[in-house]
Amino acid sequence: MRRLRAGSLTGSLVLLATVVAATAVLLAGVAAWQTAFSNAESQYRERLSRQATVLSLAPNLSVLLLDQTQRLTGATGVLVAVVAPDGHVDGPAAQAVTPTDRDALLAGRTLSATASLGDQRVLVQGHPAGNGGAVVLTQPFTEVDAAASRMRGSLTLPLVAGLVGAALAGALLARRIARPLVAAAGVAHRLAAGERGLRCEADGPTEARDVAQALNALGAALERSERRQRDFLTSISHEIRTPLTALQGYAEALTDGVVEPGQQAQVGQILLTETKRLDRFVSDLLELARLDADDFPITREPTDLAVLVRETAQAWDQRARQSELHLRVETAGEPVITVTDGFRVRQLLDGLIGNAVRVSPPGAPVVLALRRTDTGDTELQVRDGGPGLTDEDIRVAFQPGALHSRYAGARPGGTGLGLAITRRLTDRLGATITVHGHGPEGGACFTVTLGTIPPDA
Repeated sequence: MRRLRAGSLTGSLVLLATVVAATAVLLAGVAAWQTAFSNAESQYRERLSRQATVLSLAPNLSVLLLDQTQRLTGATGVLVAVVAPDGHVDGPAAQAVTPTDRDALLAGRTLSATASLGDQRVLVQGHPAGNGGAVVLTQPFTEVDAAASRMRGSLTLPLVAGLVGAALAGALLARRIARPLVAAAGVAHRLAAGERGLRCEADGPTEARDVAQALNALGAALERSERRQRDFLTSISHEIRTPLTALQGYAEALTDGVVEPGQQAQVGQILLTETKRLDRFVSDLLELARLDADDFPITREPTDLAVLVRETAQAWDQRARQSELHLRVETAGEPVITVTDGFRVRQLLDGLIGNAVRVSPPGAPVVLALRRTDTGDTELQVRDGGPGLTDEDIRVAFQPGALHSRYAGARPGGTGLGLAITRRLTDRLGATITVHGHGPEGGACFTVTLGTIPPDA
């Protein structure tokens, strides 16, 4: 049997089972100790009572006294007393019969009492006789104690066997309970060491199965998360390498003097464009990191979202025209006040509109809508006439780089971080964001829901 480690669950359970068993055995032993004496006393009283009943049937109690005293006294330590019909008590046990006991016997009642006879405590049992007298027998308590000791001695082995059996049963139960937990701990250590694809067998008690299932779910989640991280880093590395390659190539051309003077402005413009692209990558990555920080600043104050929507549309109007898109604003024409961070809401809308402008083909609509719901909340919507999203796209839409990797080369793409930043911003604002693959304009529809304070509040 494997040695139990100090402080281990198995050792603790074995110790607990042993303590419980020892306590049970101790309590049973105390109860048995008391019960043994009571049983021994009851047996002796019953024996004396039967003997007294038999002797009370004798026709001559005086002759009985002479015949029985020597035999009973020598054999079992029993002493006899005879109560005459006139109340006189005679015999070796006469001192154990009190006047009250005598009167009770003469009145026809049996006697069961305890008394002192000489320097001994004795059991006293009496029975009325047919001639009006009575017979009384006594038995020293030393006989009762000896019988009780014999009974107690016979209980020792069963009690010890019960203690050992309970300890063994506790050890087996403890190992059965601890085995799946030990296996789960081993899997957890291997996961922490970097192994993936591990499974923990869900067996044992319900709690142990719950731990195993939770550990399996954690392992699967870690595997998915690390796979997404690898895919994301691969995508980002590819995107960063492209402008870096251009920068390096043109820098080497300038260094080698192979760029003609008339082409220097064009080369400078290319370098500037690629540098801005790299700067955008770095800015988006930093923004994601800041959104995950505990001290990310959010300044909440009453904000008129209707004004914010119009300002956002004005800022994007020129960009939409350049892309030959039709930017449209849908509002109720009245103030819509909510307590939020207006700067962060504008940042959120810029990310959604930028995504819509990038994926929408020339001539398609881009809609920025604001409305109140029946529940008193406010909804901000950005809809486009682009290719839309599939159900699988929706499931991964807010994961960094997921859509970017999926549609690389098929659709115009940015850094792959825009929607992830939008989701984090929404969470920070205490809002919710949902997406439908195909809205009224045919493309994707993103909806941000904020709480609202009425204008007259």
